[in-house]
Amino acid sequence: MAERIILGIDPGTTIMGFGLIKVEHKKMHFMQLNELQLSKYKDHYLKLKLIYERTIELIDNYHPDEIAIEAPFFGKNVQSMLKLGRAQGVAMAAGLSRDIPITEYSPKKIKMAITGNGNASKEQVAKMLQSLLGFKTLPKNLDSTDGLAAAVCHFFNAGKADSTEHYTGWKAFVTQNPSKVK
Repeated sequence: MAERIILGIDPGTTIMGFGLIKVEHKKMHFMQLNELQLSKYKDHYLKLKLIYERTIELIDNYHPDEIAIEAPFFGKNVQSMLKLGRAQGVAMAAGLSRDIPITEYSPKKIKMAITGNGNASKEQVAKMLQSLLGFKTLPKNLDSTDGLAAAVCHFFNAGKADSTEHYTGWKAFVTQNPSKVK
C-alpha cells in the first residue's frame, strides 16, 4: 500500500491521547495530535461512552487504515488497571466496529521504538517525536504524544512478525481470545 493513515491511541479515563500520521512511499508525515479531556466527568460509564464516540469520530473524519494502541501497563493498583483496560477496550471496539485492523503495543515497546530506550520518560519520547515529525510545540499534557508514539511505533514495526497482538475484526478477536468471550 503506497499510502496509509495510522491512528495511535493512548487510552485513559482521565485523558485519552491520540495522534495520526500519514505514510506515503515508506515516509511518515505528521497529521495531528490531540487529547480527550475526561477528568471533569465523574461517571466512569460516561467516560467510556465518550472514548468510544471520540474514537468513532476520529475514524469517520480521518479514515485510518490501521490503529495502534498502547496496552495497559501492569501496575500495583488493580482498580486503575481495570479502568484502563476498559478504556482500551471501548477504543478497540470502535475500531473493530469499522473493521480497522488494530495492533497493541506495550509501553516499553513503544518507548524502545521511538527512543531506543524502553525506560525513556514521556518527555524524551515527546522530544524525539518532535524531532522525527517536525511539529512546532509540545502539548501541555504528553498523553497526546503517547498516542502519536503508538502510531509511529506501528510504522517502525510494519512488516515485522512478532508476538504483538493483531485483531482484524470481531471474528478474529473472538477466535484469538476464546477465554475472554462468554
